[in-house]
Amino acid sequence: MVLISVVCSSIISLVIFGLGLIISSRKSDEKSLSSPFECGFDPVGGSRVGFSLRFFLIMIVFVIFDFETVLLIPSVLWLNEGLVSNWSMFCFISFLMMLLIGVFFELKEGALQWKN
Repeated sequence: MVLISVVCSSIISLVIFGLGLIISSRKSDEKSLSSPFECGFDPVGGSRVGFSLRFFLIMIVFVIFDFETVLLIPSVLWLNEGLVSNWSMFCFISFLMMLLIGVFFELKEGALQWKN
């Protein structure tokens, strides 16, 4: 049953990939479609706008703490039901300590401050 679902999903994804290649290989002669601004206006400057590095840092911090939440909730439930050993408790506490050290490091570096 698992093999059938893997084969079917592989076939479907290959078909979608092939359709994407066929559609993207068509060339258009219209100048407006190849322009970065498709509204008909002539571009005044470059199409690329500077991207603040602050947004990237905030996103990385969000992903780290989102991952931490995914790992933390089952651990708390296991602690509540008494399904942990001494070794898993040590790993859980060391994981929390690493996260706490990371938060203090981010605060020290100023990555969590929005304004300079």
